[in-house]
Amino acid sequence: MSLILGLESSCDDSAAALVTSDRRILAQAVVSQNDAHRPFGGVVPEIAARAHVEILPGLIRQVLDEAGVAIADIDAVAATAGPGLIGGVMVALLAGKGIALSAGKPLVAVNHLEGHALSPRLVDPALGFPYLLLLVSGGHCQILEVRGVGDYRRLATTIDDAAGEAFDKAAKLLGLPYPGGPALEGLAAEGDPNAVPLPRPLLGSAEPHFSFAGLKSAVQRAVAGGDHKPADIAASFQQAVVDCLVDRIRRVLDNSEAPTLVVAGGVAANGAIRSALKALAETSGRNFSVPPAWLCTDNAAMIAWAGAERLALGLVDPLDAPARARWPLDENAEKVRGAGVKA
Repeated sequence: MSLILGLESSCDDSAAALVTSDRRILAQAVVSQNDAHRPFGGVVPEIAARAHVEILPGLIRQVLDEAGVAIADIDAVAATAGPGLIGGVMVALLAGKGIALSAGKPLVAVNHLEGHALSPRLVDPALGFPYLLLLVSGGHCQILEVRGVGDYRRLATTIDDAAGEAFDKAAKLLGLPYPGGPALEGLAAEGDPNAVPLPRPLLGSAEPHFSFAGLKSAVQRAVAGGDHKPADIAASFQQAVVDCLVDRIRRVLDNSEAPTLVVAGGVAANGAIRSALKALAETSGRNFSVPPAWLCTDNAAMIAWAGAERLALGLVDPLDAPARARWPLDENAEKVRGAGVKA
């Protein structure tokens, strides 16, 4: 049994956690910066990075004290090394390097996306490889075949906006507070999902990828037209996203023998999306696995768990491991039209 200290600071959540290789979370702490970024309607990278510097050391001390362990008791330090806002990524990574160097512990430089990809295995011991993963977050919307730790094949990605981006932009158009995704989900619960005719980009297309920019533009026109209630626009938007996700994943399931559909990432906390994909898995004869909502959003428990999985395979990193703003899980995936660096 190994004990891993996980550190996360890739966007606007500072987090630390202590997780064992037998799936026990001894302590975890997350501090959100929502109040700091709310006046700007989105994350300001410089503000986020400075806040991480101020917050993260205290969180490390907090989880160590809560678990009743010392740095000498841990077996490795796992720190997010990308992708993300580079100033923020550097905070957790440099903190992790400092602890690893001073304590003589191995460093595991974790891909934040791999943290999401492996997070269901932290709470679902029965989940084995391979599985199909919908990784859906603020910056990414991908379908991957997860063959093993560090072994990913990207089957689809977004050609423009990610689903999480579309949620946040639609919420802003509706005048909802930051963070927009949860606020839009709350408003959608009060509306009619069939009230506003919105497009379903690429629905039924032989192309496997996602597209949400046109849907966002349609929301903008619906808001400007003034003919629909905000709650109806929110509900119709959310239903359009659900329909697109289900259609694209069904296409992949029809061509895959993977026994389990897994959903992870911040947008996986959305109840409507979780319910629709669970139903799709059941009708397709697949198992369905999704982490609890708290494990879908950015946290250090998933980083520590990814570190534990990598450490068990001897996958540790040197102290000059770089911080990366972009870091695809499938380095060999072909670029798709419009995707650019998001591919």
